[in-house]
Amino acid sequence: MTAKKGLAEYRRRRDFSKTTEPKGSGAGIAHEPEERPSFVVQIHDATALHFDFRLEVDGVLKSWAVPKGPSSDPHDKRLSMPTEDHPLEYREFEGVIADGEYGAGSVIIWDEGTYRNLSVSRDGTEIAFAEALADGHASFWLDGRKLHGGYSLTRFRTADGGRRESWLLVKHADQRASAKGTPDPWRARSTRSRRTLRQMAKAGGGQP
Repeated sequence: MTAKKGLAEYRRRRDFSKTTEPKGSGAGIAHEPEERPSFVVQIHDATALHFDFRLEVDGVLKSWAVPKGPSSDPHDKRLSMPTEDHPLEYREFEGVIADGEYGAGSVIIWDEGTYRNLSVSRDGTEIAFAEALADGHASFWLDGRKLHGGYSLTRFRTADGGRRESWLLVKHADQRASAKGTPDPWRARSTRSRRTLRQMAKAGGGQP
């Protein structure tokens, strides 16, 4: 699937004359072989407060809404609900999505960085990351400003039977694990602007 086709649902839901969210070029961004793909975690005060966990895969940001947010504690199994693919430019977005628009509310960038694929088959052969996701289990190493170490995303319920697909995001029990868990989303600050969600809402950043 091309990035352009992958963004069709994202664009269908938004009126870009009323929101400053990026439309996205749909062309993706070419990487040098040594460059790692990116990830971003945004906190979104929409109808329900949640974290958005996004991984760069095949020219788009594969995205999951994580109500309780990613945790540094391997004992925490975080429910993650897949959402539509977002453009790579969305990793730069924070601000206020206008009232009446899809996802209206404040958004801050809580963490960002790069990741590397840890997904392997039973015989130890590396599996392409997109293939691992399609198969329902992907492991990766995050090098962010706040999140570090190994994580896995595992699908435990498909969309069959009219139920929404569900995944679990779990921290690996490695040297970067800790019992700190996840910060209070209302007190957390943006890595870009240093604003909290309330400060972003008050500033009205990102609203046309």
